[in-house]
Amino acid sequence: MELLIKLSLALLFGLLIGIDRQLKHKPLGLKTSMVICVASCLITITSIEAAYNFPKMEHMMMDPMRLAAQIVSGVGFLGAGVILRRNNDVISGLTTAAMIWAASALGIAVGAGFFLEASYAVVLLILSVNVLPALVKRFGPLALSQRDVAVKIVMEPNLKMTELLESIERRSHTLKEKKNFDINIRNIKLKDLENGNQQIDLTISAPEKQYTTEIYYLIKKIDHVLTVDVEHL
Repeated sequence: MELLIKLSLALLFGLLIGIDRQLKHKPLGLKTSMVICVASCLITITSIEAAYNFPKMEHMMMDPMRLAAQIVSGVGFLGAGVILRRNNDVISGLTTAAMIWAASALGIAVGAGFFLEASYAVVLLILSVNVLPALVKRFGPLALSQRDVAVKIVMEPNLKMTELLESIERRSHTLKEKKNFDINIRNIKLKDLENGNQQIDLTISAPEKQYTTEIYYLIKKIDHVLTVDVEHL
């Protein structure tokens, strides 16, 4: 009965982790998180029970956590599978990979019988990915409440790239009415296209409450701009 309770509790904790990731449309969903947590718990139970139930041979001692130690290494491959690198060299999926590793840790803890510690760890994990970041952004420095936006601009051949960058950093008439809606350019990449046009790749820091469409129309209205591609990183 105790082993069944361990597996059921591991399933519950995996469900909580999966719901959190599923609500945010992340690669780690309900099925994956529950399977990882229950499987980790089962392997841990098997490792412990095997060490104490099978007779010990002379000069041979079994480590009850030997199999559990291999879980950490094996789950690392699953975590690596959800880490993505986009075309703009932005790395995504690190939090999801960490949650996969955390789900296996919860399964190990439950399988080893540390129910209270595993329950407290679940609460801390949920707080760390949902509540605490929101509080830090709300009451911390302004830079923590900003997000990065990748902008790709194609311009007609001209000598006014500097004026373009200055125009982007200035607020539009709509943005001027709103507080702390400044746009800051962090990275710039210039490129000449084969048809004679010019391409500018920018990384812009903007407040999280600012719509991506506002940035799009702000740049689209600037002279000599042909196309604008805006992506929220």
